[in-house]
Amino acid sequence: MKQSIRTAVFPVAGLGTRFLPATKSVAKEMLNIVDKPLIQYAAEEAIQAGITKLVFILGRTKNSIIDHFDKAYELETELVNRNKMDLLKIVQDVVPDDVQCVFIRQSEALGLGHAVLCAEPAVGNAPFAVILPDDLIYSEGPNCMEQMIDVYNRFHASIIGTQSVAISESGKYGMVAGPHVEARLSRVDEIIEKPDPSVAPSDQAVVGRYILTPAIFDKLITTQKGAGGEIQLTDAIAELRKDEEIYAYNFEGRRYDCGSKIGYLEATVEYAFRHEELAAEFAEYLKRLLA
Repeated sequence: MKQSIRTAVFPVAGLGTRFLPATKSVAKEMLNIVDKPLIQYAAEEAIQAGITKLVFILGRTKNSIIDHFDKAYELETELVNRNKMDLLKIVQDVVPDDVQCVFIRQSEALGLGHAVLCAEPAVGNAPFAVILPDDLIYSEGPNCMEQMIDVYNRFHASIIGTQSVAISESGKYGMVAGPHVEARLSRVDEIIEKPDPSVAPSDQAVVGRYILTPAIFDKLITTQKGAGGEIQLTDAIAELRKDEEIYAYNFEGRRYDCGSKIGYLEATVEYAFRHEELAAEFAEYLKRLLA
């Protein structure tokens, strides 16, 4: 019986050193893009795609993420007393009632692969999604995870989200290559973590969206430390490819690398332009600023 995707894993244990000192006491995933933290955008993408269990892999300094998705009794009571029902709805809608949140501590910072392995008890023997909140993806139509789940429902195999990048940037990404199956979809015949541009297999870079079969856990258990001295998810996927077909999906949408300062600023400006309440006023401000 083919299983549907109902669980998403969010590896959020990283220290966010590129945003120090802001991230000294605040989780980088709690940095706001206009009026919502990055982690909420990621959760909303999953929920919109029909996912009902959110599994957060946390470091010891990430309690603010737990607080964000927990019920805030005092705040809600105060909003009711002040008759601020519109704000109350915003607070209560952070997570719908039918969505379960699970929080798991990653005891050591051993890399993305290890973080995903930590999720095994909550995932079980079922396919699941992995979403990296640093990669904020805006789509006019179905969101990135909706697109990928649609592909999964047709092929019932692991799917890796990709985008085209300059070959000179290959050292920043896992890179994949393989023959086209259909528009935007390729079979993965090769996957390499952060290759030198001289040996990059293509211009297709892995970004922070995955759908994986549970067989990945057995591969992660035996994966040795790779690039950066960490257990790389890319290396485990390369081993999984020997047993199963894996596909790369070049998603439709605009990706913002919010793990970098310039990507974060780009996202802030462009999401402000799309904001229903702020767009017009913000555009006028920029006109005055640049005049």
